[in-house]
Amino acid sequence: MIEPEIAFADLDDNMDLAEDYLKYCLKYVLLNNDDDIAYFSAEEKRKNDATKKANPKAIVIEELLKERLEAVANTPFKRISYTECIELLEQEMKAKKVKFTEKPTWGCDMNSEHERYLAEKVFKQPIIVFNYPKDFKAFYMKRNEDNKTVQAMDVLVPYIGELMGGSVREESLEKLDQSLKEKGLPEEPYWWYRELRMYGTQPHAGFGLGFERLVMMCTGTENIRDVIPFPRYPGKAEF
Repeated sequence: MIEPEIAFADLDDNMDLAEDYLKYCLKYVLLNNDDDIAYFSAEEKRKNDATKKANPKAIVIEELLKERLEAVANTPFKRISYTECIELLEQEMKAKKVKFTEKPTWGCDMNSEHERYLAEKVFKQPIIVFNYPKDFKAFYMKRNEDNKTVQAMDVLVPYIGELMGGSVREESLEKLDQSLKEKGLPEEPYWWYRELRMYGTQPHAGFGLGFERLVMMCTGTENIRDVIPFPRYPGKAEF
């Protein structure tokens, strides 16, 4: 994981940094790894042609890797609240435009099929979803005034889904303890985290970017297992 933490930052600052950082990474790859992108693009085209030849009705990704990376690197990310996302997904289902394995309802954690549908079909571009329900988010995320949502955000990109996730952190020890209590978590294991707030701290925010997901995106690899340098599987997770 790549995990920046920003002092004196709010949710907008967090979203700005996440968008800027991803775009910087992609622009760097486009500028410095042209031969690699050409190779992966050629492989994609070869696979697509073979798939279409075997099944003319098969659905393949039409935009090749370079086009997809350029689109993300040069497009302002759409920002939309979790509540608006759920409303949109419900509308799409009512209009019979899509059927989901799991019905999206307010309060549920959106899964990959919901996230990719929003990024690929509804907006057709990267989006940042913010203000998630507090119930399924971590205790340390700062709550909004409605006391129903927290200042969390996820970056969703086409063909990948969630790439980055983060939040504004709660700096008040009193509110942090209240959140621990509500979630049924004991204070003792979090003594070190509570101590950071006990003597005062500054407002801050941060996010995590899955490095393997970033490599997956930059190479056009379909399965994340193919970009993990040190695979972990049952019986082989020594570290």
